[in-house]
Amino acid sequence: MNTPPQNPGADRATGRPGAVLPVDRDQLEQLVRGEHGQPHAVLGAHPHDGAVTVRVLKPMAASVSVVAADGTRARLEHEYEGIWAGVLPTSEVPDYRIEVAYDAAPTTVDDPYRFLPTLGEMDLHLVNEGRHENLWQVLGARVHHYPGAAGPVSGTSFAVWAPHARGVRLKAEFNSWDGREHPMRQLGSSGVWELFVPGVGSGTRYKYAILGADGEWREKADPMAAWAEVPPLTASRVFESQHVWGDEEWMAARATRQAAHEPMSTYEIHLASWRREKSWEQLAEELPAYLSDLGFTHVEFMPVMQHPFGGSWGYHVTSYFAADSRMGDPDGLRLLIDRLHQAGIGVILDWVPGHFATDEWALVRFDGTPLYEDPNPQRGWHKEWGSHIFNFGRNEVRNFLYANAIYWLEEFHADGLRVDGVASMLYLDYSREEGEWTPNKHGGRENLEAVQFLQEMNATAYKRVPGIVTIAEESTSWPGVTQPTSDGGLGFGFKWNMGWMHDTLSYLQHEPVHRAHHHGEMTFPLVYAWSEKYVLPISHDEVVHGKGSLLRKMPGDRWQQLANLRAYLAYMWAHPGKQLLFMGAEMGQESEWAESRELDWWLLDHPEHRGVHALVRDLNTAYSSSEAIWGRDDDPSGFGWIDANDAGRNVFSFVRRSPGAPDVVCVANFSAVPHQDFRLGLPAEGVWEEILNTDAEAYTGSGVGNLGSVTAVEGEWSGQPAHADIVVPPLATVWFRRRA
Repeated sequence: MNTPPQNPGADRATGRPGAVLPVDRDQLEQLVRGEHGQPHAVLGAHPHDGAVTVRVLKPMAASVSVVAADGTRARLEHEYEGIWAGVLPTSEVPDYRIEVAYDAAPTTVDDPYRFLPTLGEMDLHLVNEGRHENLWQVLGARVHHYPGAAGPVSGTSFAVWAPHARGVRLKAEFNSWDGREHPMRQLGSSGVWELFVPGVGSGTRYKYAILGADGEWREKADPMAAWAEVPPLTASRVFESQHVWGDEEWMAARATRQAAHEPMSTYEIHLASWRREKSWEQLAEELPAYLSDLGFTHVEFMPVMQHPFGGSWGYHVTSYFAADSRMGDPDGLRLLIDRLHQAGIGVILDWVPGHFATDEWALVRFDGTPLYEDPNPQRGWHKEWGSHIFNFGRNEVRNFLYANAIYWLEEFHADGLRVDGVASMLYLDYSREEGEWTPNKHGGRENLEAVQFLQEMNATAYKRVPGIVTIAEESTSWPGVTQPTSDGGLGFGFKWNMGWMHDTLSYLQHEPVHRAHHHGEMTFPLVYAWSEKYVLPISHDEVVHGKGSLLRKMPGDRWQQLANLRAYLAYMWAHPGKQLLFMGAEMGQESEWAESRELDWWLLDHPEHRGVHALVRDLNTAYSSSEAIWGRDDDPSGFGWIDANDAGRNVFSFVRRSPGAPDVVCVANFSAVPHQDFRLGLPAEGVWEEILNTDAEAYTGSGVGNLGSVTAVEGEWSGQPAHADIVVPPLATVWFRRRA
């Protein structure tokens, strides 16, 4: 085995003799090829025989020297293919720097290869076990600040999990995107590669060059990056948060809450098309005030994680830990959430753990193998969405995902996560024909590993972050979605009630004269209303891809369409379950939603659309102040039909209750004619105030109503002990609340 030539000369600065510690030529060749798993064993400072050999890798340098903190210098000689070596005449490794010259005057830089690993043994153990709940604190790019003999040292630790890689290099703007200068070290058998680079701070762009198990080099974005370049650029960026939170009061109160027993009226928003070309900071100035005026308790952001294709709306993610750079840096998103909290508004983030984007520079075949994706194509490829499915059977992948959930809840103070596409995760045969899937070990169609992941995620999130909520978009009858994991459930706080959404919208799209034949579409959801804890979702999915806006789903002329919409919203707000309304519906958006343009704000110049806007404001006010509606939302005792069978008049009437709160009665008339002298059964005698009437002139309705209140008298009607004769307006919903 050949050995490299030794340095025969004396140190040119001190005149003292010293021999370079020899290294086998094959190690130098591996280092140059990028295949040396332990570059720190060759590079950096190595004491021997009363001296210290320093080796550096500077492929394009003209001259290199090492300078100790006390001023001692040693000229390094070129040893092999850009590797330089020399000796410092000291028995202990000093604090030193490297002086390197290319075609210009020399510059002084710190040496990455003089630093110990930034991950400890316990970190590596937890990574291997798939139980590192703070994964983002050890992997990715993390800025550190250390004291040093020659002054404080600041830099960035880069760490990436690539267990099958033969070598990993760091390519960045600080090395002119030449990864040869910064090979990374493999930390034992953990699969983690790491390198601390001094002098690198927030904003620096970087990528990993990974020599895969298949012998191919790939340039990859950092899976744990906190920031990324603006698409179509694909590099990751170092980020050190400077945000100072101001939502202490909100966070303290949140920890004591239970979402099921709180008012929850959510505005779903696609931030990039709510207002076009707005930064996080600009949204922080506008959105809290808008939502506060309307009275929403929560806002749900469609995915804010980094995604390359805007037309995916954020559902094809490439960087799970990075906020969308199109709108600024991650602290801008922190500011937006902070301001919303200070305005008393909770923030739910849409989260997509079921599948990920196919871009080759991201997670796909990350280390030359199907690492994040399931290697079985029957499980690893999503036919419907054209994307990869995570390998839920791998501990480290599940860890990556549930740590990501904790990251958004803790680092960004998110109040909840709405989990996209849960049904696609739960079933092995989802969107697959016979012969395209293989049963689980019990012969069933359930994806047992995905179930385990969802249970782990929910249990960990609720344990670590009290007061938050997780919400499942789950479109099947999977049992126990919102049951605790200790009882075998999936552990979600809520589930989207897709059946309610489909049935009620189907009913509303019929002309009033035909609705009597479809009456059961409105009443059937009450059969299963308490089988789970539900959110009633009128989401973006209902107003896109040719489905038309919510307003345009309604039959009749424009007045009737607006009246139907107002009546439906008030019926929805009174119905058991929390509300979610997609942006634009609050003002009767005319056109179908498209992510490429902002809402039709000009509609608010028209009285009839301002009327819808005003109704949503008054709905939220009346809802939040009526504990009877939300206090027992998850308990059948909080609801009672007054008359569920009045199909001939297209009328639905029911009561909402909660201990200690005055009852609220909802009467919805989905026929196009008013009903005079309508006898309504009521739970008690006395005065019942008309607290909401969607036909009010203030909303551009016809003004039919009950002069502010009705008086109930003794006498059973519709199973209630009292009754009142009321007027029910056409295509309208009326709320009555018993006067205390």
